[in-house]
Amino acid sequence: MPIAILTLEIRIEGAQSLKDKRQVLRSLKDKLRVGFNVSVAELEQTDLWQRATLGIAGISSSRDYLAGLMQKVERAASRIANDNGAEIVDSFVDID
Repeated sequence: MPIAILTLEIRIEGAQSLKDKRQVLRSLKDKLRVGFNVSVAELEQTDLWQRATLGIAGISSSRDYLAGLMQKVERAASRIANDNGAEIVDSFVDID
């Protein structure tokens, strides 16, 4: 059964504290979970307030479905991040 993993590297330019960073990430994670029924977790815990890495995972019997889903999730994540003062600087998709 195929599993898709989308990794997003995020820059939060306006974050002045860990609290600011967490607020942006919590909003992003919650909206993606609800909107797409995917698992979302913060990866690579760093002490940098302006940087974060999110991992998003989905599972299905269809590779084509997963590829489309990850594209939709990436577009939505970019929109949500921009609305919260952040920017997706890089993304990687792996479907196994």
